[in-house]
Amino acid sequence: MQEGKSATESVKESAAGIAASAKAGMDKTKATVQEKVEKATARTPAEKAAAEAKKQEKFREAEIVKQEAMRRHEAPGVVAGHPIGGQGVEGVAESRPIGRATGTGRPSAAHNPFVGSEEPAARGTGGHYA
Repeated sequence: MQEGKSATESVKESAAGIAASAKAGMDKTKATVQEKVEKATARTPAEKAAAEAKKQEKFREAEIVKQEAMRRHEAPGVVAGHPIGGQGVEGVAESRPIGRATGTGRPSAAHNPFVGSEEPAARGTGGHYA
């Protein structure tokens, strides 16, 4: 049961991290668009520089908010650098073999429905609808 809880916490942590990154990305995009509008309407180089500085400040704020959110959501699922209930090694991701467990004993059957069949392969309608 503890392992299931750990997996749930991991999913929640990942979702929160993705949401924080998406929010930061949206904030940065909004800042960029606002900067472009302000630069387009600016009449002096000082106004253009101020628009650029404002954009950079909003970028920094968005990144700080994202990092704080990720740390806040990471904290409940990690104790002393190790996942709760798991036997994970810090910095190592879990992996699985690629292309295994296709659900059939014959790998070619996953791609060809006529493998092992006496039926001839389909060749179209022959100009007529079936």
